[in-house]
Amino acid sequence: MLVVRDLNTYYGSSHILRGVHAGIPAATSVGLLGRNGMGKTTLIRSMMGYVRPASGEVQVDGRTVTGWPPEKMARLGIGYVPEGRGIFPNLSVRENLVMSERAGIDGRRAWTFDRVMATFPRLAERLSHGGQQLSGGEQQMLSIGRALMTNPRLLILDEATEGLAPLIVTEIWRVIGEIRATGIATLIVDRDYRKVLAHTDLAVVMEKGQIVRHGASADLLAQPQALEELLGV
Repeated sequence: MLVVRDLNTYYGSSHILRGVHAGIPAATSVGLLGRNGMGKTTLIRSMMGYVRPASGEVQVDGRTVTGWPPEKMARLGIGYVPEGRGIFPNLSVRENLVMSERAGIDGRRAWTFDRVMATFPRLAERLSHGGQQLSGGEQQMLSIGRALMTNPRLLILDEATEGLAPLIVTEIWRVIGEIRATGIATLIVDRDYRKVLAHTDLAVVMEKGQIVRHGASADLLAQPQALEELLGV
């Protein structure tokens, strides 16, 4: 569904992505792994149009969309939960959700306000609270719920559980499992690579702006020594 070919991205004179090739098949969950500073977020931002690659190509359904702005990428059915959550602090929980509500590109509305409330009952108790009044875990739930309200066919989660309390982390992974079961494709970044591999079909590992390993998540999980060398602190 989404493919990048020979992607090179710079920040100023710093060459961050170095000829990256990767793809996300429809209805497939993909883990994006790597230590901090290896280019994972830059890859996502290059896919989503927040950063324009210096060269290479981004395609969705075989159509070249390199450098399209984020709002046009969203209209292709791509939901994005950014690192830092990106919720609107001056809007209430209800307003954050309702403002993003729309049908998917196929016209379906599988994810409604009521379904998001059922998925995140904690948010249902805080509908009138402003975004800035929520805990970090609640903000992450809101960010995921807001993305689901767009009825995406691909959901990208950058640092899915960063900085969250253990109970909230468990809840987020439960929800990620539910999303995966609905057939929505996902791209997941998280520091707990074991959890990522347990909740994905495929995975790629980045090192110094390049893909250095890829394959079935179960196969990578069965190679603990190699993973520790690539991902261990």
